[in-house]
Amino acid sequence: MIYYKTNEEIELMRESNMLVSKTLAYVAGLLKVGEHGKNIDKKAEEFIRDQGGIPAFKGYRGFPATLCMSLNDAVVHGIPTERAFKESDSVSVDCGVLLNGFYGDAAFSFAFSMVNADVKALLKVTRESLYKGIEAIKSGNRIGDISFAIQQYCEKRHGYGVVRELVGHGVGKSLHEDPEVPNFGLKGKGPLLKEGMVLAIEPMVNLGNKAVKQQEDGWTILTRDGKASAHFEHSVAVRRDGADILSDHSFVDEAVKKNAELVNISINL
Repeated sequence: MIYYKTNEEIELMRESNMLVSKTLAYVAGLLKVGEHGKNIDKKAEEFIRDQGGIPAFKGYRGFPATLCMSLNDAVVHGIPTERAFKESDSVSVDCGVLLNGFYGDAAFSFAFSMVNADVKALLKVTRESLYKGIEAIKSGNRIGDISFAIQQYCEKRHGYGVVRELVGHGVGKSLHEDPEVPNFGLKGKGPLLKEGMVLAIEPMVNLGNKAVKQQEDGWTILTRDGKASAHFEHSVAVRRDGADILSDHSFVDEAVKKNAELVNISINL
């Protein structure tokens, strides 16, 4: 069942997503070579709780952490560990928050200073594909229009592999609601986009093949060929005149620019 939100509820969701966005920016300032994810995760939980929020992921179906931190060939759902970051790493950070009875959900992929050029290009295209999908959000279009836009940009234009097993989703009073939002599909197919829908759009894109596998920890999803993956996500409300992006990556961009150990992944919109 799809739950449609009122204008008032969407504004509450904007507050939830702003806290997610500020948490991602806070994390961006903490990412350093030699630092490790477990320590950052602890600080992120404290940051969220200090702002009156509740970490959405911690305890969700048994997930043990506040953040999903997925390094290099990890696609999503990585558990923060004590493995120190290297200057050649990339890491996607997914964050969810419960605030005012509604969930916020967004993600951002970061690159350390010596990450190779192929990975930087992957992050750039994946981030751009997120906005290609968002551009297709218009009342009267269908979920498949979002899916098609992302797939065409990543696979047909750039030759990357779009993950099939993991998809975007509705979000609201529950972290995962209907409808599913695949990053692959056909124009004009799937549920109709209607005003009041709130969707988490999240392309998950591999440098190589689209195939993935699950790590023995029961959570981390890895690329099957061992090549890098990238993940960006916004929570977006469907309005009569188009998309209303509730999360905000500009906070994260500003934090990245201030951190000399990270690469600024600029995009063309």
